[in-house]
Amino acid sequence: MSLGHVENVLLYALIPTLLTILGSGLIFLRVSIEERFIDSMMGFASGLMIYVAFVELLLPSLSDSSLLTALSAFLSGFLMIKVLDILIPHVRIIRDDATARIRRKTILVASAIALHNIPEGLAVGSAAMFSSEVGLNVALAIGIQDFPEGYVVALSAFIALRSVWMGFIIGVFSAISEYLAATTALVGLINPDISLPFLMMLSASAMIYVVVHEVAPEIFGHEHDEYATVGFIIGILFGLFI
Repeated sequence: MSLGHVENVLLYALIPTLLTILGSGLIFLRVSIEERFIDSMMGFASGLMIYVAFVELLLPSLSDSSLLTALSAFLSGFLMIKVLDILIPHVRIIRDDATARIRRKTILVASAIALHNIPEGLAVGSAAMFSSEVGLNVALAIGIQDFPEGYVVALSAFIALRSVWMGFIIGVFSAISEYLAATTALVGLINPDISLPFLMMLSASAMIYVVVHEVAPEIFGHEHDEYATVGFIIGILFGLFI
């Protein structure tokens, strides 16, 4: 591992960070977007995340690690997000707690968003240290899906907090949390032959957990399943294309 790998992490992590901020900035346009379009965008993001998890992270990790390392890392990713999901207040608490104070709502929204961005940041960071090509592919894929996701984050925060500026600020917070998560992958500098495949597998399983447990329940069951499904398929195809 060289200084170039560290520079790759710091540079490539800027791609999804900036695209998330740009997506969050759409909240200022005050554009009215139908729920079916939001479900389509989130379906697209989910499909792209699944593609990245399996093709860009899981498969390369399997080729460079033992079966025991791969299995332990995969289970660790699920366990990490599950524990954080229990410890950090969930977005659904906000929807049910109509009388909560603005400050508490802000903390809840920001915490839940930070939770979802941890595996994406880890994916970018570990992939960037694995190789420049894989790192760029993962950063671009996650960045592209982060653009609509950034808007959805800002919109959700706006609905909860009734403030355009707070919606944008929380969108920026989500971008920063993802960047910081990417830099934590620098621990891969310690014995990279073992730690890098482990981190890639861990981030892949964490992303899969987030899609299945968090995103899918939010976009299906709103009478727009077809839109979400088409978005999901387009997300996978787009991953193949880039």
